[in-house]
Amino acid sequence: MGRGPSIESRKNAADAVKAKKFTKFIREITIAARSGGGDANANPRLRLAIDKALTANMTKDTVERAIKRGTGEGATEQVVEIRYEGYGPGGVAVMVDCMTDNATRTVADVRAAFSRNGGNLGTSGSVAFQFTRTGEIIFDIRDNAALEDRIMEVALDSGADDVLSEDGFVDVLTTPDAYLAVKGALEAAGLTPIDSDVVMRPATRTALDGEAAAQMAKLIARLEELDDVQDVHHNAELPA
Repeated sequence: MGRGPSIESRKNAADAVKAKKFTKFIREITIAARSGGGDANANPRLRLAIDKALTANMTKDTVERAIKRGTGEGATEQVVEIRYEGYGPGGVAVMVDCMTDNATRTVADVRAAFSRNGGNLGTSGSVAFQFTRTGEIIFDIRDNAALEDRIMEVALDSGADDVLSEDGFVDVLTTPDAYLAVKGALEAAGLTPIDSDVVMRPATRTALDGEAAAQMAKLIARLEELDDVQDVHHNAELPA
């Protein structure tokens, strides 16, 4: 029987994923500080970026360096934000948010990812109208269904817009501005989400299966692998 990857190789792979994630957090913090200032209390975008970084166990020193880079107190780099829009297999709407110091390289990489995985790059605005920026806080209550009422009570009392429940999961929806307050209230009540973020939530979803679903999964994975890509948003409903 063949041996699997060594503990060291698995650790190195995990470290590489963590480093890539941290790089994205640093870029987001830097851009947020550059565009809205280094005071998180007065800059909601920066406050959200810091929350995501600290939740992923980034050190406060690293966060502070990223803020200083954005406000011009540290080494600077000419990074710009670009959003690409297009269609995946089955007509799925896809948006790709990037931060890059070389837009020519980035658009070539994104276009190649689409074309090699059954999709095509569209024009600006071609799919964005199908999404709304929304805070999502997700709980797994499969082992404790009684938590649903408590989550709903705390969420709505703290300013959530809606609470959805399906198949043992509860999804708390908020405006972007209310997201951190609602998340903080839930956590203060001892309710720990399995995932949370401010996302581009689609109005409707397109169900895929078979080859189209496999191609779409490959497209998402390839886009997320690109160094310049921060987030990938889509309206595909993929099989579990």
